[in-house]
Amino acid sequence: MSVENENTLVQVEPQGEVRACVIWLHGLGADGFDFQPIIPYLKLAPDAGVRFIFPHAEVMPVTVNGGMPMRAWYDILEMNIDRKVDKASLLSSSERIQHLIDRQIAEGIPADKIVLAGFSQGGAVAYQTALCCPQRLAGLLALSTYMATAEEIGDSLATHAAELPVWVAHGTLDDVVPLQLGEQAVAHLQQMGLKPEWQTYPMGHEVSLPQIEQIGRWIEARLGA
Repeated sequence: MSVENENTLVQVEPQGEVRACVIWLHGLGADGFDFQPIIPYLKLAPDAGVRFIFPHAEVMPVTVNGGMPMRAWYDILEMNIDRKVDKASLLSSSERIQHLIDRQIAEGIPADKIVLAGFSQGGAVAYQTALCCPQRLAGLLALSTYMATAEEIGDSLATHAAELPVWVAHGTLDDVVPLQLGEQAVAHLQQMGLKPEWQTYPMGHEVSLPQIEQIGRWIEARLGA
């Protein structure tokens, strides 16, 4: 694989022809390099033709961290169970990811060969983007995250959203994004007519090797990799 590092993203190319794409959004305070190392552990076939794109969130002041500037997809105003966030900045990040999806389609990758994944803050943006995307994607991976814009998603839910494969995973020991928030997101999805898969792991706010391997199998099933 070759790696292209830009100011806005990390792009990892497959060995051969590009036939599919995974766009993966990191969590608060991290960057696009955070999840790049997991690619080999997904155990995708060498000839699968999957491009990986790991965008960097912009640097902005984050209220709950004393206004300290850091990479964030949106500002978090309160860290209570309701997770009060700046929805305008979340929606702006979602628009940016939609443009990234559009660019992959323009480069010849069909929408149904694009998986959108997001961890924590990135997952909240992934929910907004995938469920309101004009094109039906191959799938959505929501990891240790929550749905911050359920009302906005409900107002703009894509007509084909019920057909979107969604895999939601959460750590039972997560003390950053409580398990309850992951469960609430699954309930929202079900109310919207989707049939998400739900998986928990005995871990905190992180990913684990068994989870990564299961993600790899899920990606293979969605992309035919």
